[in-house]
Amino acid sequence: MCGRYRLSRPEQLAEYFDADPLEEDFRASYNIAPTQAVATVRPGAEKRILSNMRWGLIPWWANDIAVGSRMINARSETVLENAAFRDSFRLRRCLIPADGFYEWKKSGKTKRPFHIGMKEGSLFAFAGIWDCWKSPEGQLLESCSILTTTPNDLVKDIHDRMPVILPQSHYEPWLTVPPAQADGLLDMLTPFDASRMRKYEVSPLVNRPGNDSPDCVVETTGAGTQMDLWR
Repeated sequence: MCGRYRLSRPEQLAEYFDADPLEEDFRASYNIAPTQAVATVRPGAEKRILSNMRWGLIPWWANDIAVGSRMINARSETVLENAAFRDSFRLRRCLIPADGFYEWKKSGKTKRPFHIGMKEGSLFAFAGIWDCWKSPEGQLLESCSILTTTPNDLVKDIHDRMPVILPQSHYEPWLTVPPAQADGLLDMLTPFDASRMRKYEVSPLVNRPGNDSPDCVVETTGAGTQMDLWR
């Protein structure tokens, strides 16, 4: 699964994704958690559109907003069988920008957090789907889920799932393939190339969503000292 990630350079999103700049304020976050507002990328008439959505998909037919907290991820293998996700997969796909995500490895009675991202620390995009829910008061709320798949060789010793990371060559078809052809996109939902990625242990600071600072992504060594990520 993917239950926490970071996007520390939102100012680079428009250029990287060839999108219009965010009209809404969006701050850097080193510890993004479910139900928070997250940046997403959708197709537009001329350029792609950047917008904020709530993380945790709320199907349009849901009776309660709380259902979204249980739908932060959608399994690729069953996305077309799940009533909450199948229409969004065919009709409403998006990219969810990030520059790292976290997973926890069991070690005795504790869990050790690890940061996982690209070797060069660059931006990338999760495969996402979204929906628009109308509250009982008539307010519209857009929300999204991150698709997951089996882990690659880098992640498999930590967790049995990982988020689907799309290579840049897949961005356009993911966003624009028409509904009748969407089933063919399932072939894209595979583990990302492990040779292009890096993981390292980080401080337990990241265990609490309230901790949101660059300290969350500082590498820790076995001796408990810290190394600067960008050194």
